[in-house]
Amino acid sequence: MLMTHRRFKDVIYEQFARLGKAISAPKRLELLDLLSQGPRTVEALAIQAGISMANASHHLQTLREARLVDFEKKGLRVEYRLAEESVARFFLGLRELGEARLAEVEQLTREYFESRGALEAVAGPELLRRVRTGQVTVLDVRPREEYRAGHIPGALSIPVSELKDRLKELPKQREIVAYCRGPYCVMAVEAVELLRQQGFLAHRMEEGVVDWRARGWRVESEGGVS
Repeated sequence: MLMTHRRFKDVIYEQFARLGKAISAPKRLELLDLLSQGPRTVEALAIQAGISMANASHHLQTLREARLVDFEKKGLRVEYRLAEESVARFFLGLRELGEARLAEVEQLTREYFESRGALEAVAGPELLRRVRTGQVTVLDVRPREEYRAGHIPGALSIPVSELKDRLKELPKQREIVAYCRGPYCVMAVEAVELLRQQGFLAHRMEEGVVDWRARGWRVESEGGVS
């Protein structure tokens, strides 16, 4: 029996709706954001997302059923990653749509960053130009495994948890621009607060590696430049 036109359209949109259902939980969106930085074990994802291992596994299974993530067994560990680069672009597009259409996003962001004196550090074209031309010291404050998976060319890797003990590695007379996972990541905020307390001229860059790659700019990793 031939499929009717109506049934064909219903089935097609049912398939697209699987993606909407998969990302309907806030924590699943956060997991996609984390995986956009690089592969992770379930344990690492659970810790960084502030949820239990059981919840992380459940969310990851839902994302996998929608074919947004995949996994690989490495000995006793299971490591998850995005199914392909288009998933990172999908997440970035969703984030940008939310920023454009949801006034609450801007309000919450402004309240949080203004209270820490960090809002002015949102990267503009001039700051991005200085970063790309090496006129500032670029500091990647994410965990080291994320830096290895992909980082802005020339960036120094000092995880925020180590920054206080490694301040001597940074030039005191040069502007420092810290970045982490993107506009809603707070590690760069913590880093800038610490650096300013210690007399450094420091700013937070809003863009992260995912945004950098989406612009078509080079990203370095252990495997070379992409």
